[in-house]
Amino acid sequence: MSQHRNDTGRAFVALFATTAALAAGEAAAQNGTVTGQNGTQTVVVTATRVTKPLIEVPAAVDRVDKDEIQLGRQQIGLDESLAQMPGIYMQDRYNFAQDLRISIRGFGARANFGIRGVRIFVDGIPETLPDGQGQMDSVDIGSVENITVLRGSSSALYGNASGGVILIESEIPPEQPIVEARSSFGDYGFGKHQIKTAGTAGKLGYMLNLSDLDYTGYRAQSRVEGRQANGTLRYDFDDTSNIRMALNYTDQPVSDDPGALTLAVMQANPRAAAPSAITFDGGESLEQTRVGFAFDKSFGDKHLLSARNYYVWRTFENTLAFRNGGAVTIDRFFVGGGLSYTNTSTIAGRRNRLIVGVDIDNQDDDRRRFDNNFGTLGDLTFDQNESVVSTGVFLQNELQLRDDLELTLGVRHDSVKFDVDDRFLADGDDSGSRTLKETSPMAALLYHITPRVNAYANVSTSFETPTTSEFANPTGGGGFNPTLEPQLATNYEVGVKGAIGERSRFSVALFRIDVEDELIPFEIPGSPGRSFYRNAGESRRKGLEIGFATRPVEGLDLSLAYTESDFVFEEFVDASGADFAGNRIPGLPDHLLHAEVSYKRPSGFFAGVDALYVSSVYADNANTVKAGAYTVANARLGYSLDRGPWNWTVFGGANNLFDETYSANLRINAAGGRYFEPAPKANFYAGASVRYQFGE
Repeated sequence: MSQHRNDTGRAFVALFATTAALAAGEAAAQNGTVTGQNGTQTVVVTATRVTKPLIEVPAAVDRVDKDEIQLGRQQIGLDESLAQMPGIYMQDRYNFAQDLRISIRGFGARANFGIRGVRIFVDGIPETLPDGQGQMDSVDIGSVENITVLRGSSSALYGNASGGVILIESEIPPEQPIVEARSSFGDYGFGKHQIKTAGTAGKLGYMLNLSDLDYTGYRAQSRVEGRQANGTLRYDFDDTSNIRMALNYTDQPVSDDPGALTLAVMQANPRAAAPSAITFDGGESLEQTRVGFAFDKSFGDKHLLSARNYYVWRTFENTLAFRNGGAVTIDRFFVGGGLSYTNTSTIAGRRNRLIVGVDIDNQDDDRRRFDNNFGTLGDLTFDQNESVVSTGVFLQNELQLRDDLELTLGVRHDSVKFDVDDRFLADGDDSGSRTLKETSPMAALLYHITPRVNAYANVSTSFETPTTSEFANPTGGGGFNPTLEPQLATNYEVGVKGAIGERSRFSVALFRIDVEDELIPFEIPGSPGRSFYRNAGESRRKGLEIGFATRPVEGLDLSLAYTESDFVFEEFVDASGADFAGNRIPGLPDHLLHAEVSYKRPSGFFAGVDALYVSSVYADNANTVKAGAYTVANARLGYSLDRGPWNWTVFGGANNLFDETYSANLRINAAGGRYFEPAPKANFYAGASVRYQFGE
């Protein structure tokens, strides 16, 4: 523990020295907007439910924009662009049955599939369910305008999550209508095609993108096939009010799961699938429709009323790599909405902004389990209806104490009720309900060191319930695991961010998070690939996040993101009596370093190279199994040509440029030593797009 304290002390000294040096240099700089990867502009975000410049948010927030997400990218995973942000660790874009694994400050690494500990919103509609389970499979990368990530506790504003929030916005309709087509091909049977139209007609703005993906995959039993339609409509009644509609349809009939391998098998044949994954045809299929509405109405400069309403229908079928109860079907209906009011005024001559609101969500799942007869549904073994109703009321106030100091206070109260109606009574009636309630306060200070360098400090709490699948009873049957409790966390953070001159921006954040009753996955013999959960006593997370971006000459962008993580169990004795106190939390690296160089000429040529270093990662609570460190590099280039109303673009890229051997994902505490999912070796892709703009 003394070494940990010394490390933290050195980090505080480094943070103070960096702040002092940057402030001294900034004192001579001229006022203006920031030039960096986002160009010469003031970056504005809504991560705290109000619109404000990113530099004035008293928390760790970053944003990537359209070119960083789409231009020359393969577009099969959001990690292609989000890796440039510190504090985020992402795994396995190549296993579509598990979805992209995203963890922020260590929260989310435990997810057996989908995303946990992080709340996701697409065009204002939650992609995270009331029970806390989220997914990225319906995010249409080919029509994303920007992605904002808030790192750290967000329960005071968003409720059931510990790690942060990801806000995804679809493309803004251009003033002149366009039609665009894009096709790309690559190694391992990759093919993706899309067609897009967008524009503005009077007060109406619209965007519609259709895409098709077919990818055989690097490993056996890893094929994916999917189609999407993603669209938005916006109608401006006048300068004070507008209504927006977002619609997404996803059909993914094939998402094979190759399973995890032992270290020996991975080294001998990384393209192999786990034998049981082939025997039982591991994988999933899904169909989802998401529709949402948002309405904003301002009353003068002081009052803003916002309302939202959304509906999600999802059918899902999953075959796991075992027989007894190894096939799952879910029919889901998710409905919700919210209302918020924002008042901007003054108190004693000081600017003040108050936001109050309420969120109400209802998740209804018909969940059934069947025997997996080698990929087909067998006898019914489990049948229950699961209902989750979440209600949250929140308040946040921002008060300018002085010209250079702002105080933010917030609080949210959440009530999450789980109901189970057991319909499979052959093994008894396991119906029941549990209600989990929590109040989550936060406080933050923002200090303007100079006009373009700000320091901040915040303290916040969060809570995170088990999901309906995490509540599964490891002793068999239905109902809830009666011993499982939500995890609670207290987050302490200090940081500094701003601009250096006209061409560089930076951010530094230092945090500590104390967690009680951390949710930890484990497997039991006979059910490989299926995780159950238990609570650890206490854990502690400490970390340092540094981000830097500069544009030394016009068209050339350089960025660097570094994350140091010290995540350990403080108290944890498992059911067998094993004491893991002092061990590292599995599934998370101590060090992440991402560097990227990109170049874009006015003539149309563009290119980029990025590299990600990930230190070694423990795969189990006992810290006896470790995945080795690796560095993976990627490159992309292309040329874009404008000819009147036409734009022609060709592009290509390479993933894992230097043929690194590494595990793209770890299955934490897996039974039988099956921890590792190998990543593809060096692979290449190429494509072209054509766009026509009307009215040119």
